[in-house]
Amino acid sequence: MSNADEQAGPTVSGSLAHRVPDLGALELLLAVARLGSLGGAARELGITQPAASSRIRSMERQLGVALVDRSPRGSRLTDAGALVTDWARRIVEAAEAFDVGAQALRVRRDSRLRVAASMTIAEYLLPGWLLALRAQRPDTAVSLHAGNSTVVAERLLSDEADLGFVEGLSVPAGLDSAVIAHDRLIVVTAPGHAWVRRRRSLAAEELASTPLILREKGSGTRQVLDAALGGLARPLIELSSTTAVKAAAVSGAGPAVLSELAVREELAMRRLVSVPVDGVALARDLRAVWPTGHRPTGPARDLLSLTRG
Repeated sequence: MSNADEQAGPTVSGSLAHRVPDLGALELLLAVARLGSLGGAARELGITQPAASSRIRSMERQLGVALVDRSPRGSRLTDAGALVTDWARRIVEAAEAFDVGAQALRVRRDSRLRVAASMTIAEYLLPGWLLALRAQRPDTAVSLHAGNSTVVAERLLSDEADLGFVEGLSVPAGLDSAVIAHDRLIVVTAPGHAWVRRRRSLAAEELASTPLILREKGSGTRQVLDAALGGLARPLIELSSTTAVKAAAVSGAGPAVLSELAVREELAMRRLVSVPVDGVALARDLRAVWPTGHRPTGPARDLLSLTRG
């Protein structure tokens, strides 16, 4: 070995995590310095004395210096131990500041929840879920933006929503999902419509060729209906909400296809009548969605769990 190599000293390698004791060990060393007793330090930190002794020995091996002199009268820091304790105090103080900052971020995150949902879910399912969430998290302010599935995806991908709910056939690109419920679309009309007096079910071809009261393009309801029928006639009326479509159907403007969730009350009161259809399946999954790779946390995670209750 050359003189230059001897003067350079030992080579330091490996990650910092392997060369620096963990916070638990540093907190133990600070407690020994403060209490003058390894046993007292162990009790304060809630560990056994043998575990504390083992942790001190492991730290001494890691650093390559003796840190604590043990005797029947107690434990005393060595000169190297006193120096390491000064450094440890700064590290622990920095970790405490880090923890306070992280807690502040969690509080900020947990103080609000931004939800984007397709119309049927927003109107007929979310109110109950949000009431249950409020009982769990009374201090969380919730905002809800209702729109079609395309709008829900846009808000999630632009970080304008923390959790979304959609009703379409597929999951929009860039989102992960979980099925939270199932739904069925049904054909409904006002009681006076000619379809109510039919003795046989409506054929899928006739439904496809009939102008209907429809939601706008991009809505989950329209996507499912269009895919199931292989295309639709030009809409009789095109409206931007489930409530508006339902009101138009109740008024007698024409037939509509709506979520079974949305028309339960109207069917029970005979304000609308369900028309059976042959040869077409109109079932669909309702999904919670979020940006790919970003599983919901905090209030969003809690709301997601409530949808599966």
